[in-house]
Amino acid sequence: MAHEDKIVEYVSRYVSLSVSEVAQLSVSFKEIKVKKRQFIVQPNFVAQHRYYVLNGAFRAYVVDDNGQDHTIAFAIDDWWITDYNSYILQQPATMFVVALEDSAVLQMDYKSEQELKSSNHKFETFFRIRAERTAAFMQQRIISNLTQTAEERFERFVEKYPLIVQRVPQYALASYLGMTTEFLSRIRNKRTTKKS
Repeated sequence: MAHEDKIVEYVSRYVSLSVSEVAQLSVSFKEIKVKKRQFIVQPNFVAQHRYYVLNGAFRAYVVDDNGQDHTIAFAIDDWWITDYNSYILQQPATMFVVALEDSAVLQMDYKSEQELKSSNHKFETFFRIRAERTAAFMQQRIISNLTQTAEERFERFVEKYPLIVQRVPQYALASYLGMTTEFLSRIRNKRTTKKS
């Protein structure tokens, strides 16, 4: 499947597109290659793009005043990533977004997205649905962090996102789940022992 077909197929899961709308959508994205450890968003710079991951893996994280980093999000094939606060409000980013693997993404800039949405309600509908799903996901994550044990959070994540567990480094997963790498190792070892 050609890369522009992938984004068309993705958007078509939410709204049906005519031939002219497909063409309009396709030209709004630009494919870029991103090397492992390359940053696509950095703090203090406005995030100018949102990214649809064709293939690869990314991690979004913040660094606190003590130099400790906290993973906010992951994205692998067929997922989206950016610093949404920065991108949507067009203000300086607070997050780093870094490639965990050599990756390929389709990037859309803020201006193109605004033009696309104002030109056709279908595109506005698509981006609204994406925003609603992101908000619902973030609420679930907050509730899970407040009400579940570390082991429960890990089990739920493994169940829902097995591919991410296989592809992201252990330190990044531990950071996302709010635990130390050592604690995550203990949970994994206990899980393996139970299964054997």
